[in-house]
Amino acid sequence: MPADMNDYFKKKKSEPSNNTNKNNNSGFNLPQNPFWDGGKIPSWAIALGVLLILLLLFRPFAVINSGEVGIKVTLGKFNTEPLDPGLHFYIPIFEQIIPVNTKIRLITYSDKETSSVGENMNAKYGSSADGFEGGVKVNPSIQVLDKRGLTVNIDIAVQYQLKAATAPETIENWGSSWEEKIINSKVREVVRDVIGQYTAEQLPEMRNEIAKSIQTQITAKIDAIKGAPVVISSVELRNIDLPSKIKDQIERVQIAKQEVTIAEQQKEKAKQLADKITIEAQAQANANKVISSSLSPQLVQMEQIKVQGKFNDALRENKNAQIFLTPGGAVPNIWIDMKSNKQQISTQK
Repeated sequence: MPADMNDYFKKKKSEPSNNTNKNNNSGFNLPQNPFWDGGKIPSWAIALGVLLILLLLFRPFAVINSGEVGIKVTLGKFNTEPLDPGLHFYIPIFEQIIPVNTKIRLITYSDKETSSVGENMNAKYGSSADGFEGGVKVNPSIQVLDKRGLTVNIDIAVQYQLKAATAPETIENWGSSWEEKIINSKVREVVRDVIGQYTAEQLPEMRNEIAKSIQTQITAKIDAIKGAPVVISSVELRNIDLPSKIKDQIERVQIAKQEVTIAEQQKEKAKQLADKITIEAQAQANANKVISSSLSPQLVQMEQIKVQGKFNDALRENKNAQIFLTPGGAVPNIWIDMKSNKQQISTQK
């Protein structure tokens, strides 16, 4: 209470009041406040104020958010049971609660991206050393050697999640850089082993097989760690960056293959056309044999009579025409139009 208020109440206490005399004369006493003695700050108020100050200074509580677990550390010893999301109290100096993120994370290896993106929760053990958690961590492309010793850059992305049940044991054993020790080291080791089995020229053709092998081996190696601290959600092979001379060589091979394919297609078309002509010629030859075998002198004579009949019909239309017939059909029949002095040659076989 302010000093002027204390002086005021002291002065009022020393001076007799008319109301007090009246109350005394009447035998009636005013009730006194049990929490206030009229001149001093109660001890309970002082204790409460000190307690509030200590709460503000030491904050003996922690709030664990959804997607996190809490790890209680007592005098440097990690408790094995993780704390669920919510409000948790601890004894300052003797105890500490560390929030650890258990959301799905993504770590990428690529030279096309240069920054990390994520939720900066400022938690010492919540993520890798850069402080980003629950988001994206970007590392440089993985440089490996192929079967012949040529350098190849591999772009890959890995989704993973820290197991909540074993988070205290994981942080105790691996520390705050557990991502670097568990994820990064195993991914680089597997990529080196797998790519080293192929030549650079084989990598684009065997891409699907390589991606499957990398995912299987990364999952197996991380699951083999004691306690299986991390769950691998997916492994994606994004890009295989080959040396320039290998790219040029592969491009030349592809062009040559395309030219061979085009030549084979043209050859197939020519063969189909030749087969068609052969079939048609054979059919015509067979037809000619049938016709030849069916010819006789009487049939030829009958055909000549038919042709003569046609010429007779033509003469009825053109009275001035003259027709010379040659026997045997070796020389064409000659049609002469005497009126127009024009000659028309018609071959009849």
